[in-house]
Amino acid sequence: MNTPNHSTTAPEGQTVHAALDISALVAADQWNALSPAIRRRFASGHADVSYVGDMELRTSLIGRVFGMAASLLGSPLAASRKHAVKATVNVRNDGAGGVVWERILGNQSVRSTKRRGPDGGLEECTSGGLSMHLDVLVEDGALVFASRGYFLLIGKLRLSVPAWLTPGTCRVEHRDVAPGQFRFTMDMHHPLWGHTFHQSGVFNDPQI
Repeated sequence: MNTPNHSTTAPEGQTVHAALDISALVAADQWNALSPAIRRRFASGHADVSYVGDMELRTSLIGRVFGMAASLLGSPLAASRKHAVKATVNVRNDGAGGVVWERILGNQSVRSTKRRGPDGGLEECTSGGLSMHLDVLVEDGALVFASRGYFLLIGKLRLSVPAWLTPGTCRVEHRDVAPGQFRFTMDMHHPLWGHTFHQSGVFNDPQI
């Protein structure tokens, strides 16, 4: 696992941020075990792209409460229960070393940014400041992002959030299901309230 520099200084004195490199966060043999399509979708500095598909959204009663509360902080949680929701995911580089994931689920739009944190690890931040530390794993051919703690980002201040005040541990899986198609699955488990959120859907890859 490599820990590259996050930025360099251009001759004009401007800071140039390195593009997010997910492959640097896992062992090389694990990254190479992923399909070429998954590696391309998460490659450093890849072109902006939009994925279109259908999502199933499920949440518990307490999950709905967490979702509505977290929406005040820009959380990418849909506090709804729906089947076959038309979904579009727009992915773009933010020009500051991060990758923006904008999810349009029916009439709801949520957005978060994956980027390297001060410790070199991966974090995902919403525009409202609710953020989480992420581990990157490869499991049975799938790329997995697993949360290991939440924090509020207020300017340069980072405030840890107790587990019981969060929607729960988050696990996101990205798995190929057919040529040109992949499944996105997100599950969240609260230490007291159990399974709070489940989102799953199949998307088309326009680059294949």
